[in-house]
Amino acid sequence: MSQKKTSGQGQVIFVGAGPGDPELITLKGARAIEGADRVIYAGSLVNPELLGMCRPGVPCHDSAHLTLEEVVALMLEGTNNGETVVRLHTGDPSMYGAIKEQFEYLDKQEIPYSVIPGVSSVFAAAAAVKREFTLPDISQTLILTRLAGRTPVPEREALSKLAQHQASMAIFLSVQDMGTVVKELLDGGYAASTPIAVIAKASWPDEEILLGTLETIVEKVKAAGIRKQAQILVGDFLDPAKGYARSKLYDPTFTHEYRQGTDK
Repeated sequence: MSQKKTSGQGQVIFVGAGPGDPELITLKGARAIEGADRVIYAGSLVNPELLGMCRPGVPCHDSAHLTLEEVVALMLEGTNNGETVVRLHTGDPSMYGAIKEQFEYLDKQEIPYSVIPGVSSVFAAAAAVKREFTLPDISQTLILTRLAGRTPVPEREALSKLAQHQASMAIFLSVQDMGTVVKELLDGGYAASTPIAVIAKASWPDEEILLGTLETIVEKVKAAGIRKQAQILVGDFLDPAKGYARSKLYDPTFTHEYRQGTDK
């Protein structure tokens, strides 16, 4: 059984589990799991292999079927026993992690908590397709967003409005309505030939990558049967043939704090 602390107040540590590959959790996050007296994890998304880092007998609660009230009740039970409770979120907790409402409960109860960031699926997706979001002369901005669903999106953040910037974009939680994604992007000004990638389960063993354009991607997603756990990346940064400017930092003619350039 877990070695519960019997004196003093416990704490809650929110840990980013990373995108799926258990080796993509941070060292600090792994140490938190190893030292936890109780773990509450998002079972629908978190790789269960991470639970193998727990000490034998540590209770692990799958929050997939729990309400907020049930989750925080488990936190209160644990911290009242002096336990360190790890709340394990997929990716990075700050992205669509619903952590603010948990923080507010803990603040009201005066329960100490901290956050350990994690590797977001957006960066695992970029790694999977071997692309850089911020290419000089192509884009220096990355927009992270989602379609409106049961969780609404402010009108000022409608996908068509964000698309007007023509920046690099990563779209979460939207692959189930790929037709609407494409329509919004086209309405915002992206050309039909704009490259787009859909990466399902980035970094997992069954990762799947679809590459196409706004004109072709809907049929590709439909044929692949991808309905969830996918990142949508869009923008000219995906086109390997697109011309871009070389980085100034490593340009031999460029002078900076650590090196004198050859062009005086």
